[in-house]
Amino acid sequence: MRERGSRSAAGGWGPVAQFPAPLTGRSSRGAFEVRVPPTPRHRHRSPVHPGAWWLWSLSLGVAASRTANPLLLALLISVTAYVVAVCRSRSAPWARSYAGFAKLALAVLLVRLAFTVVLGSPIPGSHTLVTLPEVPLPHWAQGIRLGGRVTAEAVVFSLYDGLRIATLLICVGAANALASPARLLKSLPGALYELGVAVVVALTFAPNLIADGRRLRAARRLRGRPDSGVRGLLQVGLPVLEGALERSVALAAAMDARGYGRSADVPAGVRRTTAGLTLGGLLGVCAGTYGLLAADGGGYGVPVLLAGVVAALAGLRLGGRRSLRTRYRPDPWDARAWLVSGAGAAVAALIAVAAVRDPDALRPGVVPLVAPTLPLWPAAAVLLGLLPAFVVPKEPS
Repeated sequence: MRERGSRSAAGGWGPVAQFPAPLTGRSSRGAFEVRVPPTPRHRHRSPVHPGAWWLWSLSLGVAASRTANPLLLALLISVTAYVVAVCRSRSAPWARSYAGFAKLALAVLLVRLAFTVVLGSPIPGSHTLVTLPEVPLPHWAQGIRLGGRVTAEAVVFSLYDGLRIATLLICVGAANALASPARLLKSLPGALYELGVAVVVALTFAPNLIADGRRLRAARRLRGRPDSGVRGLLQVGLPVLEGALERSVALAAAMDARGYGRSADVPAGVRRTTAGLTLGGLLGVCAGTYGLLAADGGGYGVPVLLAGVVAALAGLRLGGRRSLRTRYRPDPWDARAWLVSGAGAAVAALIAVAAVRDPDALRPGVVPLVAPTLPLWPAAAVLLGLLPAFVVPKEPS
């Protein structure tokens, strides 16, 4: 871009003049032309509804609970990791929680294997890996042993079981990394607002605490002070706790100033009906979910779950009358939210159907030991969970 200054009355050059582009003309010294490249414009799109992310993650968790195949479980973990890496926010503190849940899942898997090695397993086996010294226990502890023979069948069974629990934790971690807690609270119905505030505050306390600790450790490193070890932990822990207490007091003052906890007058009959519908609906949801997860409850699981959901929604609708609140810029449930939640629901439904039609492929046997194989169409069903990575806009760097 070529720019030209203007001569002032004193004979000096004044400030450089910047012309809008494109601009052409003629001066006393000849023709001039100024060209400014167009500024790129990014079209702003609202983020996906946080409820869609939770439905997607919980659906993948339901799919993980229906199989013990380590190959399918590893594929589910890979799907969640890729979607989180592509769709999560780069600046939000809760977006870093996926790594913490992954470490927790690894710890759960290792603890499950350690319990099997030390305390034994009821799974019979003929392939002995190692024989540990067995500690004799009193007669009142019959059925429990410490040490003894460790078989390959017991270790493989514990590995499958621990990997399934780890996958469930990682799915929950994906929901925490993708969905904003504040936006999720804004989307809750009025009857669950007070409970949602408590849950959101509890969920955001740990990420904020970790962020404060990292900031203080970085400041100590810049000053040449130790940030690791017992001494560094003690010197960093007190400011972190002090900041957490100050943030809690400020949050309490802000909630009190905004009228938190105040409710409108509702007739007694409406309150009783709301309580009965909500309690009955939640019990129905629990019973229906147990029926879907249990091997012999597939017949009554779906009707009881649907009836419980309808009753719970009706109770929440009536309960919202006692909480007079408005929403500023509510998050829309648009086509992207339907695609995200629908992708997770499709994965859960197809894996549930595969568990009924081909249980041997989704639950490989351990007695006798057989090598797990990757079933083709259940694996293709799991890959449907990658749909959010292609329909959700990426955050510009």
